[in-house]
Amino acid sequence: MSNRLTQIATRTGDAGTTGLGDNQRVSKNSLRVHAMGDVDELNSSIGVLLCEEMPQAVREVLVEIQHQLFNLGGELSIPGFELLKAEAVLQLDEALKRYNAELPSLKEFILPAGNRGAALAHVCRTVARRAERAVVALGNEEALKDAPRQYLNRLSDLMFVLARVLNRQDGGDDVYWKSERVKTA
Repeated sequence: MSNRLTQIATRTGDAGTTGLGDNQRVSKNSLRVHAMGDVDELNSSIGVLLCEEMPQAVREVLVEIQHQLFNLGGELSIPGFELLKAEAVLQLDEALKRYNAELPSLKEFILPAGNRGAALAHVCRTVARRAERAVVALGNEEALKDAPRQYLNRLSDLMFVLARVLNRQDGGDDVYWKSERVKTA
């Protein structure tokens, strides 16, 4: 990763290709580029979420996640390279355990709603799921390590949990789904 961008408008992508970290050029529509783009979008979405009020401990978790997503993007940009370590997945497991322990059990489905921070966390969750699908699709065609797929899977779960945490930060609660079918049962 010694190459740093010195200019942004290079015009090298005008023909529909982009350069990877190993200097090969691929179609901007390749599975690898889709996965890289979805991870980048996820990182940007977390950046928007970080503009909201939240407990400092949650903020620190999200900032660390942004760094790990940058590692993941770097790994995806260089076929065969490893930047995202298994320890990063374990960090998410620990955060899931810690924050789940603070929450009441769910007895109903919840809507992706509540306060603005929680709603943004749900957007991050859905972008994480899309990024995971893109990494799985790439892994079906090319050899990938397990950590990228596992990381995105855990991260989407954590974003769900953090949405619930953020909904409670000012005494709020989850927004429960009101199903007609559940009412008549």
